[in-house]
Amino acid sequence: MQIRNVAIIAHVDHGKTTLVDALLRQSKTKLGKELVDQETIMDSNDLERERGITIFSKNASIEWQDTKINIIDTPGHADFGGEVERVLKLADGCLLLVDAKEGPMPQTRFVLKKALQMGHKIIVVINKIDKPGARPAWVLDKTFDLFVDLGASDEVADFPVIYASAKQGKAGLTPDLEAMTDITPIFDTVLKFIPEPKVDPNAPLQILITTITGDDFKGRIATGRIYNGVIKTGQDIMHINREGKMTKCRVMALMTFFGLERIEVKEAVAGDVVAIAGIPEINIGETIADLNNPIALPLLNVEEPTVKMTFSVNDSPFAGKEGQFTTSRQIRERLYKELETDMALKVEDGLDGGWIVSGRGELHLAILIERLRREGYELQVSRPQVIVKEIDGKKMTPYEQVFIEVPEASSGSVIQKLGSRHGEMREMRTENGIVFLEFIIPTRGLFGYRTEFLTDTRGLGLINTIFYQYMPDPGSWREREQGSLVAHETGTSNLYGLLNIQDRGQLFIGPGSAVYKGQVVGQNARSEDIRVNVCKEKQLSNMRSKGDGVSEHFNAPKTMGLEDALEYIGDDELVEITPKNVRIRKVILDENEAKRKARGM
Repeated sequence: MQIRNVAIIAHVDHGKTTLVDALLRQSKTKLGKELVDQETIMDSNDLERERGITIFSKNASIEWQDTKINIIDTPGHADFGGEVERVLKLADGCLLLVDAKEGPMPQTRFVLKKALQMGHKIIVVINKIDKPGARPAWVLDKTFDLFVDLGASDEVADFPVIYASAKQGKAGLTPDLEAMTDITPIFDTVLKFIPEPKVDPNAPLQILITTITGDDFKGRIATGRIYNGVIKTGQDIMHINREGKMTKCRVMALMTFFGLERIEVKEAVAGDVVAIAGIPEINIGETIADLNNPIALPLLNVEEPTVKMTFSVNDSPFAGKEGQFTTSRQIRERLYKELETDMALKVEDGLDGGWIVSGRGELHLAILIERLRREGYELQVSRPQVIVKEIDGKKMTPYEQVFIEVPEASSGSVIQKLGSRHGEMREMRTENGIVFLEFIIPTRGLFGYRTEFLTDTRGLGLINTIFYQYMPDPGSWREREQGSLVAHETGTSNLYGLLNIQDRGQLFIGPGSAVYKGQVVGQNARSEDIRVNVCKEKQLSNMRSKGDGVSEHFNAPKTMGLEDALEYIGDDELVEITPKNVRIRKVILDENEAKRKARGM
């Protein structure tokens, strides 16, 4: 049977996962009962469904006209760039999805650049042509310009184009939705333009591992592509690690993909994507080779982290009440386990008992924390910081390339805010009342900006970032302009106490919430911190007037989610994370002790 390996690449929310679902359903691939009723088959993780983004790349396989098509769904978000780079190694060609209204976006550029560097054949799919305001001809021009910008050769820039509505499961060679019947044109174009894997089944075995998953029964399962040779269940193979050390192992189970299932097979040949169990120490980017003639494949390069945070055991007064896993041993084990599957993450043991966790961006780390929280872990984390590098004796910090689309009315405040955060404008153009901006800005300058951006643009703006390069730090950073409202005693918040302090700023809690001394309960309207009594009760007397207590209005508190809390905190604050709550607290809970420490006593 012939094989084709295709990766689907696109910007966040341009319909990759929906397209894969349509391909799976229309190829009559057998799906499990629980998947048939699900809206997006490929986004299997709860977090992915809630956020509507792909975080983890996944494999599926479809049979079409006696050809096995291995499909790899990739993340579109730049924070998961490490994941994109790896999985493109599995493919020989790509379907590049572009939204028929928005056109190529920053992440389209990011993933396409990676695919062109690897020399993949690209098929352009202009998706969502059923969208109101779709403009496929304009989008095609912009996509061609993007290929030229990225230095594509004439041959690569002469790409085949398909128009599709993945949601309706239709595709065609012209942008006429009425003339389309099903998704078949995509399959036909893949078979015609994507080359077969260039491999040699008779050469010594070579497999490059791109993803690792865990299994309760089989242990670590390594997924990768067979570059050369044939592999069989029970075969002895050589595992070559990153340092070049060789270990003899045996293939305990060999699986290939069928639909979304991994099914066990006796043997697999070069060109196919397989999952292997039985190699205990294997990591991403390493090679499985022939026992008698082991030849290592080139190691995978992974983008370096740019943002770090300190994770530590929760030591607040409420510690251990809400989480299932609370000890340092449990948290440490879980963090190091994550390193097995996430190549862009780094974990180091800190000096004071915590762990320094580095990742590709705020979102990358926030999603890791959210997953730990859902698994029952309880911990606390510090404010995100950028990773400073020394290059040629100078201290350099990471910079991001920021692409923004905002309504014209909001553009002034966005330009002013980014300018005050050391952003340098590179481009500005206006089309149909929408302003397109491009900035180069230090990564640190973007911390805490997303919430402000949504407020300033009334939720109508789009912001996307890509790592640019390391450059000198501009210095003179402004600290947070507003202080915090901090609870001065432990107890339960009371409406009477909250009404007394709501004029001081924005509250984060409502009545009936358990609070402890040193917990941040709101944001002060002024620059300093204030200790407030949110547990204060009204002194009752025998005297009552008719309308007493009825006329006061309590403003709705601001609910602080995990990402809001990480954006908000200062250097002297921590975010306490449990399966049930996200709280903000001072590092030193007692006010007097904090003052003594500040004086150096």
